[in-house]
Formats: sequence, structure tokens, C-alpha cells
Amino acid sequence: MKFSSSNIALYQVDAFSEEKFRGNPAAVCLLETSAEESWMQAVAAEMNLSETAFLWPQKDGFQLRWFTPTVEVDLCGHATLASAHVLYEFNKVSSNKPIHFHTKSGLLIVQQQDGSLVMDFPAEPAEEIPPLQILLSILDLSPLYTGRTRSNLLVHVREEQQLYDFKADADTLLQIPMEGIILTSETENPDFDFVSRFFAPRCGILEDPVTGSAHCCLGPYWAPKRGNNKMVAYQASKRGGIVGVQVDGDRVYLTGKAVTVMVGALID
Repeated sequence: MKFSSSNIALYQVDAFSEEKFRGNPAAVCLLETSAEESWMQAVAAEMNLSETAFLWPQKDGFQLRWFTPTVEVDLCGHATLASAHVLYEFNKVSSNKPIHFHTKSGLLIVQQQDGSLVMDFPAEPAEEIPPLQILLSILDLSPLYTGRTRSNLLVHVREEQQLYDFKADADTLLQIPMEGIILTSETENPDFDFVSRFFAPRCGILEDPVTGSAHCCLGPYWAPKRGNNKMVAYQASKRGGIVGVQVDGDRVYLTGKAVTVMVGALID
């Protein structure tokens, strides 16, 4: 085993948390140039986290791609947050300048603000649909609202405790013909405007600890209900995480913190 200048820097970061071992862990792989898709997928499978981010410099920013252990995805919030955290913390970019990420979901801009990172993401409002039969029968959920985005199903459950008590089963959830399933509800916790959980077994993730991209849908859904376009959300996984959400037209600004857990390298 040898370490050399040709080794590829690799970081693990807990996103949407100020504490290690909370929030959502992501791997961040810094490249000098683009890599083969099959190699990136193999690295993501090896890391076995909900997301591994690969980024390399361009003239006006960075190219950024995200892979779960099984597939590439078009948008990922926590791995974008983790990527920006690495670039700022390890002095890869100036702390007073925004970072421009070029992605399959267009240009995403991240900047530091009051000790947090603010991400400029596209809004993805849900379109209401009739409740799926599986929600009513197998999953025993009688939702207040069911909607869909391009890739996710949004389900507003009647009671907060229903959301906490829900037991995820991959075989059952795979019967839902969507990439991701977002469960959300009101909350009695005065610190938060709403709570949620997110499941994506079709992407190799039974439950994602904290999902920034889901809040691109949750923000537009909850803003009129809360009478406020600026909210604080809690994702109620076992690890848990806090997401600041501000809706502004067709954009959603997601705010969070992150902490580095590991620094290493892929051996050449």
C-alpha cells in the first residue's frame, strides 16, 4: 500500500447536522477530471452510503454527479451540502465566494451564510393524485393528501405519530411505482414547521436519513399551509436532521450544517 500524489482524495461528511454520527453521511470524491461512469458506480457501491458525490473543477465551478450504491440520481441535497462543506473546509475555494455546481438538474449554487451553507435548488411542487390503493390497504395509510413529482410520491399522513410509527418494508414499498416516497405531517414540536421521512428502495436506499432534494417538494407544499415561505423542517429518521427551507418562486433555498467524519484516499 502506498500513498502518492496520484491517489484520489475521499472524504466522509455528515450533512444536515452539527454533530458527528447524526444527519446523513455522504462520501465526497475529489477528481481532477471526469471519470468513467462504471468506475464511479463501483466506488459508490464500495462506500455503501446513501450517496457518493464526485466532483471535478471546471472553468466557472465544478461538475457534480451523485451515485447511490446502485444507481446515479439527478438531484441530491445532502451530498451537495457535503461537497460544498469539503471545498470550503479544506480551502479548495475562497470562503467568501459562492460555489457553482453543474449537475443533471442544472446549475446549483451554494454559499456560506452565518455559519451554515445555503443551497439554491429548483422547486419541485407535487401534483395531487388520488391515493394509491397500496397506501390504503397494505400500508394502512389513509392520507390527507397524495401527490407526485417527476420522481417522488408525497404522502401527508393524518397524525405525526403515524409517521414515527411507520415500519418500512422494501418488498412492499417496491410496489409503489416511484423512485422515492415522502411521508410528511404536521408536528407538535414548536421548533419545527413540519416533519418528514423518505424512502427510496428502488435506488438501493430503504430509508434515507436526511433528504435535501425531498424538501424541494416539501417546501412548496407546506409554505401555503404554514403561511410562511421560510420554515424549519425535521427529518425524523433514526439519525435525524434539520433543514432550513425557504421558498422563492421556482427556487427553494435549503440551509444546513455539516461535519467531516473521515479523510482518506482511494489508493492508485
